[in-house]
Amino acid sequence: MTATVKGETRSAPAPDGPAAASRWSPRAGLLLLLRGRTAIVLVLLIVVFHTLSPHYLSDSNLLLMTKHVSINAILAIGVTFVILTGGIDLSVGSIAGLAGMICGGLLYEGLRLPGDTVYFSAVMVILIGILAGTGVGALNGLLITRLRVAPFIATLGMLYVARGFASLRSDGGTFPDLAGRPARGNTGFSIIGVNTWLGLPVAVWIMVVVAAAAILVTTRTPFGRRVYAVGGNERAAVLAGIRTGRIKTATYMISGACAALAGLLLTSELGAAYPDTATTYELNAIAAAVLGGTSLFGGRGTIAGTVMGAFVIGFLSDGLVLVGVSAFWQLVVKGSVIVLAVVMEQAQQRVQARMAAH
Repeated sequence: MTATVKGETRSAPAPDGPAAASRWSPRAGLLLLLRGRTAIVLVLLIVVFHTLSPHYLSDSNLLLMTKHVSINAILAIGVTFVILTGGIDLSVGSIAGLAGMICGGLLYEGLRLPGDTVYFSAVMVILIGILAGTGVGALNGLLITRLRVAPFIATLGMLYVARGFASLRSDGGTFPDLAGRPARGNTGFSIIGVNTWLGLPVAVWIMVVVAAAAILVTTRTPFGRRVYAVGGNERAAVLAGIRTGRIKTATYMISGACAALAGLLLTSELGAAYPDTATTYELNAIAAAVLGGTSLFGGRGTIAGTVMGAFVIGFLSDGLVLVGVSAFWQLVVKGSVIVLAVVMEQAQQRVQARMAAH
């Protein structure tokens, strides 16, 4: 509404109405806080741990924490694809350990054939490890889509199977020296887990590439839209002609590949392959995804939120270690974070539903 006064045109103030009331209501403020909860928690963690320990924000500690975050973030990105379809993957930690043992064995003792031993380059070993993880993910997907095994049961069983094969690979022992030898042409594995590039660990750059690719896939491709459709309403997705079985299997393959890559980064950083590598890391991955806003019921979530959640979990874990909290209490805190994240996600959905009804 406008009025003319002495040649000037002025806009009258808009009347108060339901739209304005809802825009500035306490519910809108609460919803804003819930949507930004991950960033708020991250800032609070940094402030609290910096107050408790002056070394928390030192350059060396920030680089170390970011490197740890990169491994958890890659794991969580793969898990996010699965959760978006309404599934769950409890086997990612074991897949990471299995991939590490496969690659560790190939680097340490090669592939033993009758009358000869074949050694692969570091690049080929890394590709073999990622393919192994992708294969285990495909097996998870087939169990769930073809044999109709519940995702929780299928991946829980694969957790034990993959960990068992990781131990069988070396009869429970370790592969201690993965540096390789120039004569064998298998040096360079340490680059991905130890070296830096432009001042940042190579693992961080790998995380950036994986996250960027995942964001592109989920937001700009038909496959990404189908992933959300399957998780949002699988029955409607079937009626729309989406092959839900293939989509689910593909997400488990992505999860397996990301888990294998994370396991290789961790193995490279340690400089040795252990059967128990990445034990309980599936908790970190699920916690990061849920804390970042991914709904355990499927259909809602973003890769960017998952990466932010991984920073929260990583900075929290390293901060607890730095201030001297015992490993047992760290597990308690991580489990509590998962429960709290789910509670807050449900609270956000209730607030949004009430505002929509209003």
